[in-house]
Amino acid sequence: MDRRSELSDFLRSRRARLSPQDVGLRDYGGRRRVPGLRREELAQVAGLSVDHYVRLEQGRALRFSPEVLDAVARVLRLDPSEREHLYNLAVPEAGRGGGAGQRVRPGLVRLLAAAEGVPAYVVGRRTDVLAWNRLAGSLFADFDALPSNHRNLARLLFLDEDYGRVYRDRDRKAEDVVAYLRLDAGRHPGDPVTEALLAELAERSPEFRRHWGAHGVRDKTRGRYRLRHPAVGDLDLAYETLRLPDDPDQVLVFHTADPGSGSERALAKLRAESG
Repeated sequence: MDRRSELSDFLRSRRARLSPQDVGLRDYGGRRRVPGLRREELAQVAGLSVDHYVRLEQGRALRFSPEVLDAVARVLRLDPSEREHLYNLAVPEAGRGGGAGQRVRPGLVRLLAAAEGVPAYVVGRRTDVLAWNRLAGSLFADFDALPSNHRNLARLLFLDEDYGRVYRDRDRKAEDVVAYLRLDAGRHPGDPVTEALLAELAERSPEFRRHWGAHGVRDKTRGRYRLRHPAVGDLDLAYETLRLPDDPDQVLVFHTADPGSGSERALAKLRAESG
């Protein structure tokens, strides 16, 4: 992922979402060569010269003030994840380094094991699955049987048919995984392992290429997924995430069922069967 190209494509994709009316400008009609807000219109509303904004969108300068980036983010109506991605691309020093060889603390592994009634796992850099409990392995994938470099949510979703069938709303899951992977790539620009993963997925999966081309950016926070398991049937599970304060590149994910629901009974059955 070339940082300059990513910055340019990201900003163009966000301009395309808006119309002049969205930012308080009149649309005088006429045919537009590209959809959405023009560069000069964005610059006008953000209080920038057109040349200054063009240099940002083309990555022709490496340093932009927080005031400039904040003005662009405001006009483009970027959410917190998109704003972070803009900063990571426009000011690469703001991105975090390191992340290689991540390890999960023993205490966290014990916490996963103690959460017997809910599927839980730890996601690290590049959507790598770093640790999991027995119920997560029974519900999503037999992580123990996978080579360590295949314990990756993006690789499993786009390259493993069995894993992909777990999600009844697969397209939304794919969108979420790609958006989170893009956010991670922006946090760690130039990481060779990430670059290799992106190249492999782009080469082997048209579905990945389609979602990557949408330039979505999203952190993993909370939500719901509709799942299907061959042994216990359909489930509707909520998920919550906890980011480790001493390693923000590790996220603890818990999936829970509504009390008294069929999904709760299905999880209990799966837990009993996985023993």
